[in-house]
Amino acid sequence: MNNQPVVAAVDGSPDGLRALEWALDAARRHGTTLRVLHVRTAPPRIRQDVRDTGPPAADDDPVLIQARARVDALGGIPSVEYVVTEGAPGALLPETGAEARLLVLGSRGRGGFASLLLGSNSLAAARDAGCPVVVVPRPGRGGEEETREHGDGPVVVGVSAEGPDTATLGFAFAEAAARGTALRVVTAYPWPLQTVLLPGEVPPAQADQEALEHETRVLADGLLAPYRERHPEVAAEVVALPGDAAGHLVGASWDASLVVVGRHRRRLFAPARMMGSVTQAVLLHAHSPVAVVPPAPAEE
Repeated sequence: MNNQPVVAAVDGSPDGLRALEWALDAARRHGTTLRVLHVRTAPPRIRQDVRDTGPPAADDDPVLIQARARVDALGGIPSVEYVVTEGAPGALLPETGAEARLLVLGSRGRGGFASLLLGSNSLAAARDAGCPVVVVPRPGRGGEEETREHGDGPVVVGVSAEGPDTATLGFAFAEAAARGTALRVVTAYPWPLQTVLLPGEVPPAQADQEALEHETRVLADGLLAPYRERHPEVAAEVVALPGDAAGHLVGASWDASLVVVGRHRRRLFAPARMMGSVTQAVLLHAHSPVAVVPPAPAEE
């Protein structure tokens, strides 16, 4: 059983408070501790002062005082820790993943440009943290006039039928089970097929889209068998769609409680951690919270 805390990163912004509320609900569902973390940006120092003892205690930190008031108003959590530290948030937030069950952030913090859809700290955490990172978007980020409630919707997970990510599938099934919701497995197949012919080559026979869709769905269904056995209470539906995987996942996020995507496997000649284009597009444009799941150590 995973007894690690759910960590909510707060900075005094409305986005941070939305992340705090999501993290509080996640800690309740998983029966674990909520850790509320404020990473203060270290101020520039011209000279070292012996009286400088670092960041204030959690009880004196204005951001954590605001967060504590919100948690107390919502209630219903058995254990809450409040932690303040000082440094570069883009570096320190990913490090919390080593001892967290989940790291939850708002899509943007207090800094940066108002037009940005995703802040640099959220991007760094999603790319580098060792645990799943949930990014909670602002309401109406897609331009819709009404604010949607995502709590009762299905969990949506993006899966490649040809190269499945076991950590992502396992996380999605566990989240659907904890929420008591259905799981929608979205997998995309290439269509229309692009064929490059050299001079004199004969074009191949035209592919049958129906057959390609059926084959993709059968492959994805086969991948789900061990997870369905582990979570018989989760109704998992496979949706095979042509073309743009990111677009389909963003569309599915409209009524989802959570969209789950894998981060990226490391490649032989690109050993640094990175995120795939589909994951980045979903983080930027999804209407619902997005969970970015790092690959299992053996896969990474």
